[in-house]
Amino acid sequence: MHDPYSILGVSKKASQDEIKKAYRSLARSLHPDMHPDNPNAEERFKDVTSAYDILSDPKKRSRYDNGFIDEAGREQPGFNFNRSRGGFGKRSTSFDFNDMFGSDDFLGDIFRTQQKRAKPKSPPSTKGANISYTLTVSFEESALGSTKKISLTNGKSLNIRIPAGTEDGGTLRLRGQGTAGIGGGNAGDALIKINVKPHAFFTIKGYDVYMDLPITLKEAVLGGKATVPTLHGKVTVSIPEGSSTGSLLRLKGKGIPKEKDSNNGDQLVKLNIMLPSKSDATLIKFLKNWQPIQEDIRAKTDL
Repeated sequence: MHDPYSILGVSKKASQDEIKKAYRSLARSLHPDMHPDNPNAEERFKDVTSAYDILSDPKKRSRYDNGFIDEAGREQPGFNFNRSRGGFGKRSTSFDFNDMFGSDDFLGDIFRTQQKRAKPKSPPSTKGANISYTLTVSFEESALGSTKKISLTNGKSLNIRIPAGTEDGGTLRLRGQGTAGIGGGNAGDALIKINVKPHAFFTIKGYDVYMDLPITLKEAVLGGKATVPTLHGKVTVSIPEGSSTGSLLRLKGKGIPKEKDSNNGDQLVKLNIMLPSKSDATLIKFLKNWQPIQEDIRAKTDL
């Protein structure tokens, strides 16, 4: 194992905040779960954690800098008293606390007690990273709710519930299904982005479903019956006499199921008057001779 400062990539004058920041960065990038195919990742991660264990504790860091412990945190058997430097050197193994203070000396007892009480400091816990996924569902599956199976990068296959009314671009969160945490931290989450395939004629707004219904000029004037699709099956609706383009018919309870309510949203059907695709001579002749009894509609709208 190398010098803890070199392992963390910091100088010997680095502050505690700089040491902590360097460790967090390395721990995230070197975690074994992020490198499953690299057999050396775990050893490298252990070295970084061991280096932080020494340098994160100011007392332990000081003892390392002065040669009391080695880079693995092991107690050194002895050290030199260097008179010319006025301090303790790292390399000699001839010095012992008993030699300096005596077996019954009060100061010697204090030093030995501090050594026995020194315990490794656990590295800070860090939550694992989130992992993003994309799941494509049909319009009906998102509108009515469904259960879909998804395979995660950790090898798990889960059945996930798509709530009724899930909109395109919505995100479901599976807690604890992301990358494993560091130092006892919680695992990250799996974030499932939902892509909803567009429907041929339905759109959603809240719990309501909208669609356009083409009707003939005769149906608009005289009224009639029409069959319309809903998420819950086909139904027959009545077209009122004198309907205009843009008129709305409300079908109660034919919209999106409400998860916390026994009631559904509604379906709103907008009427669109469609003229014949081919010229109708009879209709043209009638309109040329027709004298409307009501005022011009443009006058009502100030056009």
